[in-house]
Amino acid sequence: MDQIRIRLDTRSVIGKKVKRLRRQGCVPVHVYGWGGEPSFHQVGAQELGRVLPRVGTNVPLTVEVEDGEAVCFVREVQRHPVSEEVLHVDFLRVDVSKTIQSEVPVVLDGAAPAAVDMGGTVMQPLQSVLVESLPMDVPGSFVIDVSGLDDFEKAVYVRDVKVGSGVTLLTSPDELLARVSAPRIEADAEAVDEEAEEAEPVDEEAEV
Repeated sequence: MDQIRIRLDTRSVIGKKVKRLRRQGCVPVHVYGWGGEPSFHQVGAQELGRVLPRVGTNVPLTVEVEDGEAVCFVREVQRHPVSEEVLHVDFLRVDVSKTIQSEVPVVLDGAAPAAVDMGGTVMQPLQSVLVESLPMDVPGSFVIDVSGLDDFEKAVYVRDVKVGSGVTLLTSPDELLARVSAPRIEADAEAVDEEAEEAEPVDEEAEV
């Protein structure tokens, strides 16, 4: 896959005055981290909207500025609480020769027979797992096949995730990733039956 790139322009406007930038269709951004001093930039909202969905917070991208370029990760995206408009983005510069820790999304794939045929619900307790690797080796996501979950006892754990060489899983291998839970209607019916068995019989002779 080709490296994703984005070009940033130098920004002189800071503080509350950045509202003017947003009205002009630009988003203020901040670049910090390894290899240089923090710097302030801006980028077109449309260009940023094209890039952000592709990288998330765990896919590296090349950030171009006036005095060079660097490999960065998106570290924080501030959005308007109502419109979801992007208000500000932080980019973290990294040293590509040193390992970093990243949260990698877990995506469930396929149809679980216990859900399709038995009416269960697929549960995913973890949405991401923590890994350590060189920046350019960070996986975009881990795709987990759930087609083998054909009963309510089977499950997929972190230890079942296949990682490439140079990538180390830091999340506990015993953490649950996916399981199909039994339908609530069956569980409720069993509870009713148990309550009925435990209920004391009515003594009809005691009634007046």
